[in-house]
Amino acid sequence: MENWITDFMSEFGYIGVLLLIMLENIFPPIPSEVILTFGGFMTTMSDMTQIGVILAATIGSVIGAMILYSIGLLIDISRLEKLVDRWGHLLRLNRKDIHKADAWFDKYGPWTVFFCRLVPLIRSLISVPAGMSNMNFPLFILLTTLGSLLWNGILVSLGVAVGDNWESIVYYMDIYSNIAYVLIGMSGIAAIIWYMRFRRKRA
Repeated sequence: MENWITDFMSEFGYIGVLLLIMLENIFPPIPSEVILTFGGFMTTMSDMTQIGVILAATIGSVIGAMILYSIGLLIDISRLEKLVDRWGHLLRLNRKDIHKADAWFDKYGPWTVFFCRLVPLIRSLISVPAGMSNMNFPLFILLTTLGSLLWNGILVSLGVAVGDNWESIVYYMDIYSNIAYVLIGMSGIAAIIWYMRFRRKRA
């Protein structure tokens, strides 16, 4: 996949960066680390500029986030309530739990959307619950743009700094991603354990 990504970017330049980052947002297994650091390296050997690559990547990030936000709008609270009414007993969920989660996102969602743009995998998926909660769209776009701009700017700048050693940045970003995945998994397990204990106490 890495060779295909670099070949595509070499052929299509800014448009290639934009399209690949857009796809990366929709399909997280595509590594943004490769796209962005190689994009930074390309500025040292072509007429592409650092600012141009960052802007193209950020536009792609926002478009991809908008698509996932729209999907979240289709999975609204009323649809979730119907699913919970039918299947919630298997997970000991009810309508009240859905509304609590929705209220939590209404309260903390904006900051979550911004900071999650800096976390692999979650940076893409956070757009779905934002849409589900009907988060204010202009605010969603603003925070997504700022978070994406920060993430893209850092990785593209690193690619520019190390030049043809850009793959070394990918190596360290893989380590960062693996640590993030472990922490996400541990957090998920901890949340499930806490929830089960909470339900038992309430029962």
